[in-house]
Amino acid sequence: MSDTPPPGPRPPAPPPPAAPGRPRKAAPKSAAAPGRPERVFTLLVEVGRKEGDGLPGGATGAGLLCFSAGAAEADAVREAVRVLAEAGLAPLEVTGHGTLEDRLAAGERIEAAERALMARALAENAVIVAALTTFGPEAEAAESGEAGEAGEGGEPGEGPPAPAPRRPRR
Repeated sequence: MSDTPPPGPRPPAPPPPAAPGRPRKAAPKSAAAPGRPERVFTLLVEVGRKEGDGLPGGATGAGLLCFSAGAAEADAVREAVRVLAEAGLAPLEVTGHGTLEDRLAAGERIEAAERALMARALAENAVIVAALTTFGPEAEAAESGEAGEAGEGGEPGEGPPAPAPRRPRR
């Protein structure tokens, strides 16, 4: 017998990768393993510098607050790292802060806007970057008040945010 596939139509080719800064169209949500529903995890991701990462020139890196869906925290971490790396960032370290339920049980107060982003991450099966704070001499000077008026340096993370990757998972 031959190992060649039978003649017939070929499956369609996968779509080309999305342009940088543009989200991919949402893929159908994959079914989680039985007994392991998808949940949204809050992750703090520290990124270093990489050519073309979109961080300000004087920055040495950044901290990103992300919401990532997964059946387990390890799945959510893997997906967040994959998406951020695909977006041209250099993830160095990820700290998990648990699910919404974990954070509420720990006594945290979660604002409605943050809950809405978590719900969106779950509904779109996406990694959402909710906040970005740059690290480096300029950010440290702003924290210590050496940067001058708020319009000249401001607080880290203020001003127009850098384009944040938010790509639905495949």
